[in-house]
Amino acid sequence: MISFFNRKKHTEAPSFWRDYENAFEEKLPNTTKEVEFVVLDCETTGFDYERDRILSIGALKVHYKSISVKESFEIYIKQEHFNKDSVEIHGILKKGARGCISEYEALQQFLAYIKNSVLVGHHINFDVKMLNAAFKRHGLPKLMNSTLDTELLYKRTLLASPILQKKDRYSLDDLADKYSISKKDRHTALGDAYITAIAFQIILDKLKPKNLKDLVKKQQPPKYSI
Repeated sequence: MISFFNRKKHTEAPSFWRDYENAFEEKLPNTTKEVEFVVLDCETTGFDYERDRILSIGALKVHYKSISVKESFEIYIKQEHFNKDSVEIHGILKKGARGCISEYEALQQFLAYIKNSVLVGHHINFDVKMLNAAFKRHGLPKLMNSTLDTELLYKRTLLASPILQKKDRYSLDDLADKYSISKKDRHTALGDAYITAIAFQIILDKLKPKNLKDLVKKQQPPKYSI
């Protein structure tokens, strides 16, 4: 899904937020091949937007034919809320060895990284809602970036195969298996962002969109939250 959030100026917001807002004064390129995408993933303590928290954010800058691994983004956030049941999935311990920063500092760094880029993710609505919940906790507005969901884009690649048995939902594992992408670092934020980035590039190659409107075409909002 692609969405456009309210772009009202927040003159009383912190300087880092105003810098983020100012980035949107620069219009995105018209052609898809010129657009800079940021593919992201959040590891969280669970799926409750109010109660659960973001543990880690991983992101990569992606162009039509390249993934900028050198410009990767990976941060770990100090845990205020701990859910032992989710540790088996993401492996992030409350007092692990990784260097962690505060949620507020993490949000500052994240905004400086993404600027006005188009955000891409697998079930991106979940990541955006978790991030917006974090912004709300600190009295900040919602994200302003346009977004694209790789699951919905992947479904469009299946439209030309009427005999293919289709599913209602496709996980990131499904895409990794379909496109023979290594799942070595699965369930780490940066690892999942990298898998998503590769899948996204393969999808772009199949859809061959000329501009962002071509990517949006025929997409419908998902009926689920994750």
